[in-house]
Amino acid sequence: MAQYDSIFKNATLVNQDGEGLADVGIRQGRIAALGDLSGDSADEIVDCTGLHILPGVIDTQVHFREPGLTHKEDLESGSLSAVMGGVTGVFEMPNTNPLTTTRETFEAKIAAGSNRMHCDFAFYIGGTHENVGELGELEKLPGCAGIKVFMGSSTGSLLVQDDAGVEAILRAIARRAAFHSEDEYMLEERKHLRVPGDPSSHPVWRSPEVAMSCTTRLVNLARKTGKRIHVLHISTAEEMVYLADHKDVASVEVTPHHLTLDETAYTRLGTYAQMNPPVRDKAHRAGIWRGVTNGVADILGSDHAPHTREEKDHAYPASHSGMTGVQTLVPIMLDHVNAGKLTLQRFVDMTSAGPNRLFGIANKGRIAVGYDADLTIVDLKRRETIRNEDVKSRAGWTPYDGVTVTGWPVGTIVRGKTVMWHGELVTASTGQPMRFLEALAGKV
Repeated sequence: MAQYDSIFKNATLVNQDGEGLADVGIRQGRIAALGDLSGDSADEIVDCTGLHILPGVIDTQVHFREPGLTHKEDLESGSLSAVMGGVTGVFEMPNTNPLTTTRETFEAKIAAGSNRMHCDFAFYIGGTHENVGELGELEKLPGCAGIKVFMGSSTGSLLVQDDAGVEAILRAIARRAAFHSEDEYMLEERKHLRVPGDPSSHPVWRSPEVAMSCTTRLVNLARKTGKRIHVLHISTAEEMVYLADHKDVASVEVTPHHLTLDETAYTRLGTYAQMNPPVRDKAHRAGIWRGVTNGVADILGSDHAPHTREEKDHAYPASHSGMTGVQTLVPIMLDHVNAGKLTLQRFVDMTSAGPNRLFGIANKGRIAVGYDADLTIVDLKRRETIRNEDVKSRAGWTPYDGVTVTGWPVGTIVRGKTVMWHGELVTASTGQPMRFLEALAGKV
């Protein structure tokens, strides 16, 4: 009998503790051995000479639109896009229809994703004025990534714009909560700054001050309640500087599009560059990169937020805010690695070790014996051109159409099963909900 189900041989392993040549032995969906396994047997041996094996990339912010908005995306198509891009796990957001704000709507999504999604998953539950009394129990449900709160309006109708409402939510929960941080009161006051037909006015309306005002309020509420917050998709240089002084209560997410695009995107892409919070100018992009370099930024999330071409083609401001991103997160960021903007180890820290550290994901986020065999296998030297026609999202487009990158995902391994290999789907859907240490503790 073979010692392992599979061995991935001759690759450079990259982990939180460094990188080096090592083989990975997998048994029953978990990592069973690391090191020189040249004398060992396996049912399948995969030669990874010239490739790098990373801990499975976890995209901690995606919108897969199911239920209710499945003309844009659903759990199956969104997760297919994920695994084709080297992503082994996702945290999915609650602004669906109906909203994911009750035990019933949450458990329906868990059932809909299990053995249908191509990657593993967790779902956020939306925090509202109405469900605040139940949040302490809801956040402990199996497969729950935590509570998500929109302080500024975006896609969907989830909104808690007032300090009293946010404070009540923070007091009701124990786990780290995630926030869309834009000041809704200021957004309402500034609506007149939107120029019909001109999406470049989007960052004028949703200004840096709108983001900074809300983030300041949010940090003050976290300190007042003694709770942990996670500030999503930071888009301004000022927020990065401010949050550096509040890392004890606030963790920070950045997105590939805020690290890659700038104000010229509105000329090239029009409404296809429209996001909440917006893509801003080169100075803000440089400030976000400083946050990556100096460690203020904890993790990367794609904020994959698909809309159809018809919805994006409406004249601004009727055009929808959001862009695809889960399939391009790995290649876009590997291109930045090759350009010297961040190290490969820092990329690993922001996409696997970081999510594990912030959210306490059980048995994921490291290449270590006993952990789930979630692996993202990449060819750092491979040059490819990103194309709309290769995007598996139901939306069918990417803001990076025609962009040539260096560094490409060639394999996605989820709990020991090869799901994607060299651009082909290999294994049928076997996605399962992730487990969280704080939720497990709540069950005792």
